[in-house]
This record gives sequence, structure tokens and C-alpha cells, in this order.
Amino acid sequence: MSLVLRDISITLGTKVLVVPFSLAIGKGEIVTLMGPSGSGKSSVLSALAGTLVAPLAVHGAATLDGRDIFGLPAEQRRMGRLFQDDLLFPHMTVGENLLFGMARGQREDRLSAMRAALKEIELEGFEDRPPQTLSGGQRQRISLMRSLLARPAAMLLDEPFSKLDQTLRAQIRRNTFGLLMARGTPTLLVTHDIADAPEAGRVLLITPHGEVKDV
Repeated sequence: MSLVLRDISITLGTKVLVVPFSLAIGKGEIVTLMGPSGSGKSSVLSALAGTLVAPLAVHGAATLDGRDIFGLPAEQRRMGRLFQDDLLFPHMTVGENLLFGMARGQREDRLSAMRAALKEIELEGFEDRPPQTLSGGQRQRISLMRSLLARPAAMLLDEPFSKLDQTLRAQIRRNTFGLLMARGTPTLLVTHDIADAPEAGRVLLITPHGEVKDV
């Protein structure tokens, strides 16, 4: 499984925010895209997810496991996305939030998968808890697992650690990267903090002129 971008650029009307660039992200690889606010880094994620809103526009091509995704609606692209806000449903329990992200199937099979997912992120027994009773780190782990239970072919991480304190941030970062690499999920991480990038991973920077360069 690989995510390949070819001559991708982002424009705002006649203004070019991100100059055309190409990138290949392999199975289980996490690539980091950095840049200041307004540089267009989150717009790249929105373009891949299928949620870019006019007058912003994307140009170029993107394939996921050889399949053109720009020709597909957002719900068919199989792109998971994790934001800095966990976006859990407050009227649902932790277990119900996880079940929401899963494909339909036999109830017992889905419940078993949900409980196994909680055990995997060391939150076994939390299924009946309201999300608002959890810590920020616990909520972020639930949010990540909800995305993974939808079986995305690739993951987009949009500043997912920025609201966590430094100690918790390091732990959640390790857990997140560990899960994604173990599952072989190609991942594009957007951040403004180099400390969020995985060790030895490829890091790209959007310059003030919109060029994408290796750090």
C-alpha cells in the first residue's frame, strides 16, 4: 500500500500557495510536512481527503495503492484523518464512538473488535465511559483508534499533538506512530513543530515562497 502524489499544487484563485511537488509514501512510512500557519500544509491534507473548499483548488494527481483518488468522492477515498481536536461524539459512549467508525457486520463480531481495539490502546474496560470523563491523551487515543477501525488505506494527521502537554505529547506520539507503522499505514503528518516528526523519518518544509523542500 502506498500513497503517491504527482505534481501536486494548491492555489487560491490566481495565487499559488504550494508550488507543484511530488511525494511517495510507502507502507508504514510516516512523512512530515511542516510550515507556518497559512502556508498551505493543512490544505494539502484537505485536498487528499476530498474536503478542500473553493476558492482553494488542488492540481496534479494522487494515487492510493495505484487508484486515482482525485476522481473519487471523499467517502470513497479510504483516507483517515486525525485532527488536534478529537471530535468524539459527546452523546455516545467510548464504545459507541468506536463502533461508529467500523463497517457494518455481525453485532458480536463488531463488539469483539471494539473491545480488542480498547485493549490495544490500553483502555480496556472503558467502553461504557462518556468521552468527557477521559483525559486529553485518552480521548486522542480513542479518536485515533476510531479512525483505524474504519480501515483507512492511508492516514492524514493534522497537528494531532498540539493541544497536549509535553509529557503526554511524547507518549501519545509514540503510541500513534507505533500503531500506524505496525498496521503498515502510509501516513502524512502536518505540524509546525519538528519535535512531532518521527525519528529518522522524512521531513518536508513549505518555504515562504510555497516550495516544498526536504529538511
